[in-house]
Amino acid sequence: MIYRGKCLLALFAKLIISVFILHSSLFIFTSCARMGAPDGGWYDEKPPYVVSATPEENATNVTSRKVTIRFNEFIKLESANEKVIVSPPQMQQPEIKVTGKNIYVNLLDSLKPNTTYTIDFSDAISDNNEGNPMGNYSYTFSTGDAIDTLQVSGYVLDASNLEPVKGILVGLYADGDSIMKRVARADSRGHFIIWGVAPGSYTVGALMDVDGDYRFTQRSEKMAFSHDIIVPSCKPDVRQDTLWQDQNHIKDISLTGYTHFYPDDIVLRAFDHQLTNRYFLKAERKNAENFTLFFTAPVVDSLIYRDNQPLLDNHKLPSLHLLNAPSHMQGVGDNLFIVEPSLKADTVRYWLRDMALVNQDTLRIEMTTYISDSLGVQRLTKDTLEILSKSPYAKRQKALEEEMADWRKEVAKRLRRAEPGEVVDTVMPAKKLEVRYSAPSVMSPTDAVMITFPSPLEKFDKEALHLYVEQDSLWYRSPFTVTPVKDRTCEVYTDWLPGTKYSFEVDSLAFTDIYGVANGKYKMGIQVGKLEDYASLFVNVNVSVNAPVIVQLLDKQDKVLMTAEAKDGTAEFYYIVPETYYLRAFVDSNSNGEWDTGDYFTDRQPEDMYYYSEPVECRAKWDITKTWNLTSKPLFRQKPDVLKKEKGDTERIIKKRNEERARNKGIPLPDYLK
Repeated sequence: MIYRGKCLLALFAKLIISVFILHSSLFIFTSCARMGAPDGGWYDEKPPYVVSATPEENATNVTSRKVTIRFNEFIKLESANEKVIVSPPQMQQPEIKVTGKNIYVNLLDSLKPNTTYTIDFSDAISDNNEGNPMGNYSYTFSTGDAIDTLQVSGYVLDASNLEPVKGILVGLYADGDSIMKRVARADSRGHFIIWGVAPGSYTVGALMDVDGDYRFTQRSEKMAFSHDIIVPSCKPDVRQDTLWQDQNHIKDISLTGYTHFYPDDIVLRAFDHQLTNRYFLKAERKNAENFTLFFTAPVVDSLIYRDNQPLLDNHKLPSLHLLNAPSHMQGVGDNLFIVEPSLKADTVRYWLRDMALVNQDTLRIEMTTYISDSLGVQRLTKDTLEILSKSPYAKRQKALEEEMADWRKEVAKRLRRAEPGEVVDTVMPAKKLEVRYSAPSVMSPTDAVMITFPSPLEKFDKEALHLYVEQDSLWYRSPFTVTPVKDRTCEVYTDWLPGTKYSFEVDSLAFTDIYGVANGKYKMGIQVGKLEDYASLFVNVNVSVNAPVIVQLLDKQDKVLMTAEAKDGTAEFYYIVPETYYLRAFVDSNSNGEWDTGDYFTDRQPEDMYYYSEPVECRAKWDITKTWNLTSKPLFRQKPDVLKKEKGDTERIIKKRNEERARNKGIPLPDYLK
């Protein structure tokens, strides 16, 4: 009995232990499961940092071209060929690779004596998990006895819209050199830091270096230049660091000493050159009725070779001679075509007047136009083109026959279903000219009805157009004007009365194109908005320039909606639909009404562009006045973030995600994440 009792006690003890172990295992398992849940912990915001390097950072008398940099955690290197830059410039691209927590760099160029080298990683380094960027990191060593420690920094912006230019090469030039002495790349904010600069005087420039030679050799390369002399310097300074308890309360403010390097506010305005090397690209005939000639650039008067060369009557347009014209068209000359050039005449469309040419699948044409030679000089050149229709005559005829067959089937059905004595139309309807009419759903007093034609017109009967205005429930004729605005587009305008209804009507046969196709009837109702539905905006511009200032009203996509010149210092905008808008302005130096790019070869900077840094809220019935000093803020702080296409800043994105997670959980954000 005693033995049996001991056995029972032992068995009971083993059972208790087994249950305890099972319970503990389940607890550990479920705890682990909860820790690994996707909805679990905070996003890591701590960037990686350097633990050690070989050679050591800021080492002197270095002879090795191989560098190893070690980090505290696994890392990744984004777009090394685009972001990482070695200074002085390397003609051979260095070998860069990442393995685990290490970055290995092998410099293929020979090292220069007594020179400070920097490997600028920009914002390419981030941790392997959350992608937290390390920030602008640069590794430095010297082949001499000392390290050059000065640095200069600033921003590169697109001159046309102040957009940050990401990835552009920025360099210092000394002693009139055309090759960069020190280089860096601009990050996603357009910001750059040039490290390891020796004392001296420099100029600075930027280049989107396509061919990797650190020189501006191609007009297609975006670039910026400046003649301003900069002298790098530094001084001790103090910065204020603010520690926030939450979004509204400051926990502590501390003062931290640091070395302030100057200049730190360089602004380079990058631009694209107007292309002047003119070459013939292609001839395209998508439709049988017309063909288009494409060139790389317009004819530029200053580049034309005139010595003993006959000029065309309109030298900006090619002169064409049809070599395989039908016999009845011989000697017709220019009357074979209707010409539609683009604004700069680098693209020219030709409409074939005669149906015999339209039905001819191949056109052999002798073209005489200006083409650039190897020196960039535009010379009068002849070329023979064979232009094939992508819609051959046989294919179009087959489609027409199929259409007629379908019509005959439809007529046969109607005849079978017709009642005795019912008249059935057996004539196939004539093709109608597909005219496009467009107008805002609510017309403002400055808007117009736009009419666009699919092909050139032979006949335009204004008497077949009618505009009626409603007054006291009766309709009266209203005078109007029809004005061509561009090829095959015109606008219909009148002094629209606010809050009034109109009816725009077009009779059939009002328009007939060169192929004899006419329009059908059309009617459009028009409602003009009331005065109290709109806002007015007056912009007082403060800037000291001896040139017109053009102010543009923008939407949230940076699209120009309205343009006004600041006459007597004020730009006026009327009949603005209530909405949030933005403003930009440019100095029209040559008074041609449009923004013009720069030219390095003629030492001409692009025209100055500015942004109003705040949104402009326009409300119905309001007259808003804004005073704008164009230069009160540096250019890199002017363009509102909402208009910028280049957002960047991974660190901000992670912080925002953590703040949203804290709100969803209903708990405060931990201090170490603030």
